[in-house]
Amino acid sequence: MRLAPRHAARPPAAHRVRRQPPHRAAPRGFTMIEVLVALAIVAIALAASLRAVGSLAASEAELHERLLAGWSADNALAQLRLAHTWPELGEQSFDCSQGNLQLTCTQHVTATPNPVFRRVEVSVATPGRNGNLAQLVTVLGNETNRSL
Repeated sequence: MRLAPRHAARPPAAHRVRRQPPHRAAPRGFTMIEVLVALAIVAIALAASLRAVGSLAASEAELHERLLAGWSADNALAQLRLAHTWPELGEQSFDCSQGNLQLTCTQHVTATPNPVFRRVEVSVATPGRNGNLAQLVTVLGNETNRSL
């Protein structure tokens, strides 16, 4: 008895069914929890940056007010120097608005140990708010008694 060749018992390659080991399909995309965690992180970062930008805007507005107040104080002292008059002792307040910002200047003149000089302090504030936005001090000499 003759055995049939081994290759004859097999079906042709086109008809063979390959058996693959069962495996799970690779997960695709993100889970809902991962997406929610990522959104929470982004929301916290955006809230922090929004707060920082708001703080910068408020600081810039205050800096602008202080700049205008400094100019007002400097203008008041420059007017005193240019007038070449001996300032009277005491305190006086006057409007010194700059741009669209309402400002009030307070000029305080005091004597110094040397009678030829007077100390002049100009403080600038916004009406209705506490505290000064700017304050400048200078010493003026008595030019009215000086011979040329």
